[in-house]
Amino acid sequence: MDEAQIDERGRPMPPQESGETATLLGFLDYQRATLEWKCRGLSDAQLRVALPPTSMTLGGLLKHVAYVEDYWFTQVVAGEPPAEPWTIEDWEADPDWDWHSAADDLGDELRSLWTERVERSRAVVDSRLAQGGSEALDEVHPAWGGQGRVSLRWVLVHMIEEYARHNGHADLIRESIDGQTGE
Repeated sequence: MDEAQIDERGRPMPPQESGETATLLGFLDYQRATLEWKCRGLSDAQLRVALPPTSMTLGGLLKHVAYVEDYWFTQVVAGEPPAEPWTIEDWEADPDWDWHSAADDLGDELRSLWTERVERSRAVVDSRLAQGGSEALDEVHPAWGGQGRVSLRWVLVHMIEEYARHNGHADLIRESIDGQTGE
């Protein structure tokens, strides 16, 4: 397979002529890299800036997608129990704990948490693909506390959608912080 082309923002461009698996993974990595770019170079205080009327911050966004990575790939696809820090909080008392608690975290901690979870997710996907090839995309996994089932393909598409939606939020928040714009 050809080496990924990197754009001027440091993002790997998704392959234009490739199979389904490489295309899905290419678009997911592109979206992940877009979020990293939107949060790059910001101070702790800047990661806590909200753009009213929402209370959403880039720090909260990093922590939220770290949780979403862990949920879908580690818990659902790999079938492992939740890991810290997701086990230390009463989610019923604060369903948006991942967003709210980020205000107490340092930027480097948030970036590390997100990076670690992305790497864990990649390892889960790599393991599944190594075991089952492209057929691993069809393998289904229990989700939503056993109330439904999803394929690895569905998880990958959902994660692309999750990042793309939140990257739109990140664009607006970043522009409000320092005027930086871009796709």
